[in-house]
Amino acid sequence: MRLTNYTDYSLRVLLYLATLKNNELANIKQIADAYSISKNHLMKVTYELGKMGLVETIRGRNGGIRLAKAPEDINIGKIVRKTEEDFHMVECFDAKNNQCVITPVCGLKHALWKALQAYMTVLDGYTVADLVGDPDAYRNLLLK
Repeated sequence: MRLTNYTDYSLRVLLYLATLKNNELANIKQIADAYSISKNHLMKVTYELGKMGLVETIRGRNGGIRLAKAPEDINIGKIVRKTEEDFHMVECFDAKNNQCVITPVCGLKHALWKALQAYMTVLDGYTVADLVGDPDAYRNLLLK
């Protein structure tokens, strides 16, 4: 299973914000610089995370972004489900575009489906707080 950059960046933003102390605000530039990724991509990601109710945006001169929920209330499996376009690991997972001739008898699709379910079950067992673990260690790496 491979995650899109969109999901990767969404998780990175949440991890970054989870390391901040006392409702501190961050901005897109800080996060982009910390991870060496595009500000434009992060703007889109942050906007969507806001629509999901995960990130709060404070406007104005001293504005920025912060988590809208406690890190222990943000489930990783749910984030992945919301940010991934689809989970079409193989052609037959996409009923509209499936042209594979062995689909009616193929056992691979069942094995891959079970693997995908196991993957998501593992992610469902984690929150942002679990992934951050030691916020000080993250801050030392990200907040230079």
